[in-house]
Amino acid sequence: MFLETGSGRIAFETHGDKKEKSVLFIHGFPFNKSMWDEQAGLLSGDHFVVTFDMRGHGESDAGRGQYLVEFYADDVIAIMDHLGLEKTCVCGLSMGGYTAMRAIDREPHRFSGLILCDTKSSPDTNEAKLNRANQIKTILAGNKSLFADGQIKALFAPRSIENKIPAVERIRTIIESTSDAALIGTLIALSARMDMTETLPRISAPTLIIVGKQDRITTLTDAGEMHAAIKGSRMAVVHEAGHLSNLENSEEFNAALLKFLSANNL
Repeated sequence: MFLETGSGRIAFETHGDKKEKSVLFIHGFPFNKSMWDEQAGLLSGDHFVVTFDMRGHGESDAGRGQYLVEFYADDVIAIMDHLGLEKTCVCGLSMGGYTAMRAIDREPHRFSGLILCDTKSSPDTNEAKLNRANQIKTILAGNKSLFADGQIKALFAPRSIENKIPAVERIRTIIESTSDAALIGTLIALSARMDMTETLPRISAPTLIIVGKQDRITTLTDAGEMHAAIKGSRMAVVHEAGHLSNLENSEEFNAALLKFLSANNL
């Protein structure tokens, strides 16, 4: 299914009965909605689940390739409006977490719960910005496969690279199939994102923070700082997982997800 917006089509999928409580999943960079397939299947029996491809990813239009996290938050609200969701629990991983934090700060009354996975509230450091600049140079030089190699090494825990070969190859394929314009536009958007740290104490919705124990991109320390700042939040550490905790150790990830939804009647 597609939602027509002023910047192009946004691809989305729904699972389950719309009469049930809803959960909206937001993927990370540079992936697409399929990264949530297992969780969508898990919840669809008693939830209305929404997944979508962010601008330039998956089946969504790349548009002009000029993005900001603010625009991603616009798309979340637009999809909710299109589906008639007055309120939903939102779950975002990495870039999806940045987007979820921005959306809930803009319209807190629209969100019944918040799940932040392998993400952080702080903006890029200068070192991180320079790293993104070098990644853009790599893509512009026609070396997308080299960019994908670097992403795989950073995203997955070393053991996952050895033992989760189908997941690793699936992510590699997604990265290499994403257009250069979308990759570059998203890297710029991530580099320019806001510092959301000061907004965390304003979050009143039940919140779960999930982090892979071996995540080197958004670390245990980053997760702990968000946990301390969001009153009443819960934190779950997923063992044997890096930045893609829902794919690397879905058993622990899913257990934390289900426990949180059940405990908060979400």
